[in-house]
Amino acid sequence: MRRFAQLVLIGFAVTTSVALASSHREAPFITKFPQVDGTDFYMFSSYEPGREDYVTLIANYLPVQAAYGGPNYFALDPNALYEIHIDNDGDANADISFQFDFNNRTPRGGLPAFDVGGKRIPSVLRNVAPISGPDNEPGLSQIENYRLSIVKDSRTRRIRNADNNYATFRKPFDYSGTKTYGGEGGYDAYAQQFIHNINIPNCSSPGRVFVGQRNEAFKISLGEVFDLVNFVPIDGDVAIGALGTFPGGVTQDPARNTLAENNVTSLALEIHKDCLGDGSNVIGAWTTSSLRQVSLLNQRPTLRNPERAFGRWVQMSRLGMPLVNELVIPFNRKDRFNSSAPASDRQFARFVTNPVLPEILNALFLDPVNATLGTQFETLAPTNFPRQDLVAAFLTGFPGVNSFENGKASEMLRLNTAIPATPRAQQSTLGLAAGDLAGFPNGRRPGDDTVDIALRVVMGALCHDLPLGENGSPVNLGLCAPEDAVVGQVPFTDGAPLAATEFNNSFPYLLAPYPGSPVGSALPQPTD
Repeated sequence: MRRFAQLVLIGFAVTTSVALASSHREAPFITKFPQVDGTDFYMFSSYEPGREDYVTLIANYLPVQAAYGGPNYFALDPNALYEIHIDNDGDANADISFQFDFNNRTPRGGLPAFDVGGKRIPSVLRNVAPISGPDNEPGLSQIENYRLSIVKDSRTRRIRNADNNYATFRKPFDYSGTKTYGGEGGYDAYAQQFIHNINIPNCSSPGRVFVGQRNEAFKISLGEVFDLVNFVPIDGDVAIGALGTFPGGVTQDPARNTLAENNVTSLALEIHKDCLGDGSNVIGAWTTSSLRQVSLLNQRPTLRNPERAFGRWVQMSRLGMPLVNELVIPFNRKDRFNSSAPASDRQFARFVTNPVLPEILNALFLDPVNATLGTQFETLAPTNFPRQDLVAAFLTGFPGVNSFENGKASEMLRLNTAIPATPRAQQSTLGLAAGDLAGFPNGRRPGDDTVDIALRVVMGALCHDLPLGENGSPVNLGLCAPEDAVVGQVPFTDGAPLAATEFNNSFPYLLAPYPGSPVGSALPQPTD
């Protein structure tokens, strides 16, 4: 192992030309439609104390929001349909779908207006006054509402507010800055008022919903990654067998997260697990967004009617497991993947069983390794074909953990709701691979470092022993052998650390957004 580790470390010190992670704009066509671009999807057993029987689902949209993005900020598309789908029997079809439908309107009574030389002139800005709560937003020129529905057994039913029986919910205005939200508790206290208790048809337990801006939870050294991977992507603080630590490896540093001052918009649900399953503890899920097939631009647009949309719904974005479209699907098929459904994933199966990324890495690193050491090694890429380890990770789940009995192979995020949630302070950033059964790829929590996990898995980590036995004893999953993946134990990383303790311990878990003002504001911190 020491000999191979030395070879790999030398090879990865060579500059490369492959991207190892995502800016969320994962397909060419979706870059034209940021409002419906799904960025991340989380599904996990709730670990908020007292909510252990619930499942949290968070679908993030509208990537890389600059906090200072005024004067219009980041409204979602009222002509789009945003959905979270649940498969509870393993056939790769949605048995339950939650639909979010937005309606952006002007305030009752019209826009805020000013007396200008004896004339009442409407405001020219999205907001012109301090804000403290949903009933105290006097300066807003646009208010975002949404309706939430559940589709089950071919029937669509409204989900209502459990406190007032309303079928319409409010979305908070974005975090324009600390002066706008200068009251007690600031923006966080304001946004907390938009967490709504909900009654779900045919579900005896009330759930919760929140839609609003959050700080970007996905952490990555984005600029360096796409600059030909301008660093050595090996953890320089972790020992690799007898070799010890690699002095040229990247050091974990929060400053490497280039998305720290960016925000996203989250659609978050918390649903009792009994209302999602169908006699099975395992559920699969994915999120989609859709637009009407035809959009007709208004030649004389108004705030309410800049365009007309009609025709069939066309799916624009799809997201289940993280980084699949980026790292698995070929460039010329990425838009097709976004428009597809899990039930049709057979068309993409060969990209999982015979993945390109390890071969790209091998092509880049093998010759420099052999030239440097005067050796003739055949390959550094895993050699077990078909890659059953990746089939389990991406298409079927792991037997005894999160796979359906006789389930159809398909890409979705899978969760075993019978596995207890790991308390926040005890969660491992490497999830299941580190012995934390409640972590990715058994669902996905905000604190699961999916960049590091995905990179290690694609290079063969599942071929080696994992600490999944009693008291963390080593277990081999039997999907492949250690000799199939000579670099499977190398700690690949982008050097942008991630931990569960960096997020809140209560719904909706993701932190309040980064403020648009003042310049140099401190990064958001957990409040509980």
